[in-house]
Amino acid sequence: MTISSQSNWDAVEVNGLPVMKRILLFFILAAAVMYGILHGNLWRNNFYWLPPTAVERRNALNTCTLKPAFESLLDVEKIYPFLCASDFIRVAEYHGSDKFELPYGIKRAEQFFRSALSKLQNCGLSNKDDTVACRRCVVVGNGGVLRNKTLGGKIDSYDVIIRMNNGPVIGYEEDVGRRTTFRLSYPESIFSDPIHYDPNTTVVIIVFKPRDLKWLWEILGGQKISAKGFWKKPALNMIYKSNQIRILDPSITRKTAYDWLHFPTRFPKKENEYHDISAEQKFLKKLIDKNFVVNLT
Repeated sequence: MTISSQSNWDAVEVNGLPVMKRILLFFILAAAVMYGILHGNLWRNNFYWLPPTAVERRNALNTCTLKPAFESLLDVEKIYPFLCASDFIRVAEYHGSDKFELPYGIKRAEQFFRSALSKLQNCGLSNKDDTVACRRCVVVGNGGVLRNKTLGGKIDSYDVIIRMNNGPVIGYEEDVGRRTTFRLSYPESIFSDPIHYDPNTTVVIIVFKPRDLKWLWEILGGQKISAKGFWKKPALNMIYKSNQIRILDPSITRKTAYDWLHFPTRFPKKENEYHDISAEQKFLKKLIDKNFVVNLT
């Protein structure tokens, strides 16, 4: 899925924001452009309410002193976007995700999450350094509006670069840049050609259905992949290493898609019908009008 026919917002930035909120905001932008799936949740200051994994990261999430303009929109203080095998049940109970089925929660899919997460070696923000508090971030869409804009150098100047699905970099470097920090994907949209492999990319799997988790478990286990249950043929081989892969917390999907963009609780079988393009464009325009983000194009 691309956004070439859906939006002109193809490269946006926010300056001087805490790294965790900054990354979540750009996940939110990606969601508004693609399928409205991202948002962070408040984890209370009291350690009793924090899952063990979150306690370990508490200092890394809380060290940037800059106050982002969009804080009133997010209404969060401590956020962490990825699920961990050790505490995903507790996190789900805290966020209420145990009461919702996919794509908004883990209900009736707990074993699928457990199996898929058992194959992952890392649930950290990146494979490198989680302690840097503040970074400059940009999210890059797949639309043709970037063509001939020669924004590649500008995009590569950011600390964190977030891309969508299988939007290519090779052959388009002058316009879209060369680096990728995070790439949001689902089984039908992840790269399968090794030519696109980037050892510095963290792939964030967006889970819409239990079959997506079963696919991840199978593909990382070297098993035969069945294309049944997907809207188009999923990747049949994994070019990324397991320590490069994360699973997005479905509570982020619920908050953004359901609470913000008012998407339904049940979706049609065709993936491109997940979009409410008008709602997504209005949401992006609101963020830009409030100067929460900057449209680079």
